[in-house]
This record gives sequence, structure tokens and C-alpha cells, in this order.
Amino acid sequence: MSSFIAKWIARYKGLVLGVLGPLGFWGAALAGVVDSGTLPIPMDALIATWAWNDHRHAWLYVFMAAAGSAIGGLVPFLLGRAGGELFLLRRIDRARYEAMMARFEKQEFLAMAIPSALPPPTPWKAFVFGAGVFEMNIWNFMLAVFAGRVVRFGVEAALTVKYGPEIVNVVGELFKHHLTMMLVIVALLLGLLLFWVIRKLFKRNGGVLNEVEADESEPRRRKRPWL
Repeated sequence: MSSFIAKWIARYKGLVLGVLGPLGFWGAALAGVVDSGTLPIPMDALIATWAWNDHRHAWLYVFMAAAGSAIGGLVPFLLGRAGGELFLLRRIDRARYEAMMARFEKQEFLAMAIPSALPPPTPWKAFVFGAGVFEMNIWNFMLAVFAGRVVRFGVEAALTVKYGPEIVNVVGELFKHHLTMMLVIVALLLGLLLFWVIRKLFKRNGGVLNEVEADESEPRRRKRPWL
């Protein structure tokens, strides 16, 4: 039975690589959408293949796959928002539900970004469903998924370029046997990425403020609120 499953997984992986591999950047985006929104596909093998075959554009594949994951994740996210509260309340009491929601709201970005940075067998869609249930802001959700996936795919691409595609399997074994250490590393990488994003936004906003101060005669426009 186990050999049959192994053969089936190998054939499925070969089929996915054969269909999406030649599509290049758009294949990376499509792979992210499908993997996050519907059926799981071997994203790690795809990223390793693209990075190894095209070193110069490895990061473009990373960003396209991460963007596709953020878009595809909207499927389980919106399902959770539509009826997930009733689903959870049938299995846990109201007090526990409120406690879970309070903990999630305190660190909702990291609560979504860290699982997004972890490879299988992380139950990623369960976290996405929970984010929808607890009504996480949709733009923050997509940014958290994108950031986490950039870390995951970026590390895989960088290691593949340096050591070859086989390194992806080595990293997978490390997560299985040294999960705590790898979680700390992922959290540090996400913290550095978040610091970089905030710094860029701060510089951009500072430039906008300087332009407004230089021309006070121009009327200000009211910003549209985010969802």
C-alpha cells in the first residue's frame, strides 16, 4: 500500500511539474493560486526546479508564487468568514471561542505569516480558515501570506541555487526533526522582513509629507478606507 501511494505521489508531482514548469513566471503564480485555493501541489519542488533552471530570475519566481498564494488563500479565507463561526461554535463553547479570537487579534499578522512560511505538513488552510472566522482584515491577511511565502520560497530558492535541488528534501527533514529551532529561524526572518517593509513605508510616507508641506495651496484628498 505504501509503495502504491509513493508511486502515485511521484506521478502526480511529475504531472504538475510537466504542466506548470514550462509556463515560467505565470506558472509560478498559477501554482500558488491552485496550491492555496484548492488542491495542494508540490510547490517546493516547483520552486527548486525554476530556481535551478533560471538562477538570474529565481526571485521573480518567488514573488510570483507568493502573490499567487496570497490570492488563492482568499478561497478558504472567505469560506471561514462566510460561515466559519457557526462551524467552530458547534465544536467549542463560546468562552473558548472568544479566548481564541482575543489571542489571534493580538498577533494576527504573525499568526498568519509564520504558518505561511512553514513547509508541509503544516495545516496551513486551517490557519487561513481561522483568519476568516476571526475577520482578519483582508489586506493584512494577503500581506501576511505574501510575506510568509516570500520567506519560505525565498529560502528554498537561495538554497537551491547554492546547493542544488536536493537541498529542499534536506530542509524538509530538518523541519520534521528540529521544528522548534526552525520556527525560531522563520520568526527571525519574518521579523527582518517586516522591519524592512515598515522602513520602506516610513520613508515613502515621509517623502509624501514633504511634498504636501512644500505645496500647502493644493487641496488634500480624502483617502478611501481599506476593507
